[in-house]
Amino acid sequence: MQINQICILGGTGFVGTYIASRLSTRGYKIKVLTRKKEKCKHLLMLPGIEIIETDIHQQANLEKHFSDIDAVINLVGILNEKGHKGEEFRAVHFELPRKILNACHQTKVYRILHMSALNANASASPSHYLRSKGEGENHLHAFAGKIQVTSFRPSVIFGPGDDFLNRFARLLKLMPLFFPLACPASRFAPVYVGDVAQCFVASLTDKTTYGNKYDLCGPNEYTLRQLVEYTCELLDIKRNIIGLPNMASHLQAIIFEWLPGKLFSIDNYNSLKVDSTCQSTHPQTTALETIAPAYLGHKNAIDEIDILRKQSPDRN
Repeated sequence: MQINQICILGGTGFVGTYIASRLSTRGYKIKVLTRKKEKCKHLLMLPGIEIIETDIHQQANLEKHFSDIDAVINLVGILNEKGHKGEEFRAVHFELPRKILNACHQTKVYRILHMSALNANASASPSHYLRSKGEGENHLHAFAGKIQVTSFRPSVIFGPGDDFLNRFARLLKLMPLFFPLACPASRFAPVYVGDVAQCFVASLTDKTTYGNKYDLCGPNEYTLRQLVEYTCELLDIKRNIIGLPNMASHLQAIIFEWLPGKLFSIDNYNSLKVDSTCQSTHPQTTALETIAPAYLGHKNAIDEIDILRKQSPDRN
């Protein structure tokens, strides 16, 4: 299977930026489909990148832009929805992969890399997020036919520009004395975005990965409380972290759902009922402590692309 041109959906985001950069350094031609072209300025400096503004939820648009490519990488996902019925989760995590698969069949694209989530399960997961992720993943693998699919199921992803440690950093700065933390005992094995990107790029032409689903975790496990306390340490601030019991955590989720930005939701709370940990299938993974100080421990903002260039082994 000869792969020269790749289409990335969700390529303007945190993980997509790292994957696009690594593919660019390897000489691939890349299409990035997006709703808003102005959000892609950080990708324009990368050679071989074409930014296309389109509605990816219309299958006709997918078929149009898949007509001259060899592989699709789907990174599109949401952490929250406006309602509580799971309809938006399902539209993004199941209906979109279904349309991608159909468009690949129509345009004879034979390779798909798909971003799923650790603990994704169509029937047994406690949240709409995880159930819809499971549905989309299952559909791609069950009905791919001649199309070779590989799915990746990461724990929470960290790195410069992440929306995990950086979000807690912003919230901690706003809370002058104490910080009420929901689900403090929830466990994570954070995985470095550069490692995730490397897994995607390495599997692109690796036939041994066809049809497989890979759990991606970092080398160490932490409780949510430990991660928030470590963020405080890196920021050099002191906060009294108050771990909330289950009932208070659920109440916080109900209240936060009505606040701008929906920082925490009932569905997020339900997802936290399952520990996001695993035995990584990739032994050489990057520890949180080797990366986080570089982007949380400095007072000045650090340019994400600049760090990406310095850390990517493809640029050496």
